[in-house]
Amino acid sequence: KMAGSSAPWIGSAYLFLQSTCKTIVLPSLYESSQKKPGVFKALKLALADSTGSMNGVDMLKVHCSHPHLIVQLKFCKQENCRRFLRSYREGALQKSLQNHLQLSLAMTPVPLEMELKAGSEHLDNMLKDEERCLECIYREKPDRLRDEEIMELEEHLKSLTIHQSINNNMAVKDCAPLKPPSPPYPSQDSSLLPQATFTFQGQQFDNRTITLDDHQKFAKFVSKKWKQVGRSLQRSCRALRDPVIDNLALEYDREGLYEQAYQMLLRFIQSEGKKATIARLIAALEENGLISLAEELLGLHSHEDCS
Repeated sequence: KMAGSSAPWIGSAYLFLQSTCKTIVLPSLYESSQKKPGVFKALKLALADSTGSMNGVDMLKVHCSHPHLIVQLKFCKQENCRRFLRSYREGALQKSLQNHLQLSLAMTPVPLEMELKAGSEHLDNMLKDEERCLECIYREKPDRLRDEEIMELEEHLKSLTIHQSINNNMAVKDCAPLKPPSPPYPSQDSSLLPQATFTFQGQQFDNRTITLDDHQKFAKFVSKKWKQVGRSLQRSCRALRDPVIDNLALEYDREGLYEQAYQMLLRFIQSEGKKATIARLIAALEENGLISLAEELLGLHSHEDCS
C-alpha cells in the first residue's frame, strides 16, 4: 500500500446499474447475443473515461440480476481508483455510460441509476470521504480472475467497429419510441449559437458549432495529424487530456485513421457541447499546418485540393 512497498495496491468493488425506464432492462440487453457486445463496449469506454486509461480498471465479471446489471471491478492502482471515485461522485461516469450506451446500441438516451458497493459497505453513503471509500475498496480483494466471457468480449471489442454497433438496430422499446436518437451535435438554433465571429486568412466567419458534415470531413482528410490536432484542442478541453488520445489510437487501431480521428473529435463535441465551435477547430488546424483542411471546412475550396 505504501509508495515504497513491493506489494501492489489492489482493491475491488461492485457497480450496480439499473435503467429507470421500465421498457429498457439492462440485464435483458446484456443477455441478448446481439446486444451484449454493444453493452460491454459502452461499459468499457465509460470506465476508461472515468480513469483516463483503457487499463485503469478491470471488469472481472458482469452479473445479470434483474433489474440490475452488476459489474465486478478490480483496481490495481490507488490513483486510478481515486479518479474513478471522483468521476462517479461528480456524475461524469453516469453521463459517459449513458452516452456510450446511446452510441453503441443506437438508442435514445438510457436513464440510469447507479450504486457502488465494496463488501457490505454502500459507498454512495460516504462519497465525500474519499479516503474512507479507498480504504473500503482496498480491503475487498478480488475473489476471482477475469471471467472467460469477459475475455472473449475484450477480444471481440478489438474487432468491433463503430459502424457495426450503429447498424445493430435490433428492436428495443424505449421510453420515447417516436423520438430518434439524439445526435451529439448541439442544436443549430440561432439563439443557441455563440454570438461571435472569427477571422481566418483576413475573412470573417460565423463562429458556429461543429456540424456532422464538419466532423466527417475532418475525419476523412486529417489523416495522421489527428493526434496533433487533438493535443492542440486538449489545452482547453479536459476530455482530451493526455491518456485519452493515445488510448483512442490503440482502441481504434484496426479501424484506421478515419475512425481514430472521428472518435477524437466526437469526444471534443460531447464534452464541450455548444462550446465545440468551428473557430476552436480551425485554430487547431492552423496551428498544425492543416490550412487546406481548414479552408475545406469553411467552404473556401473543393475537397480535391485537400491533402
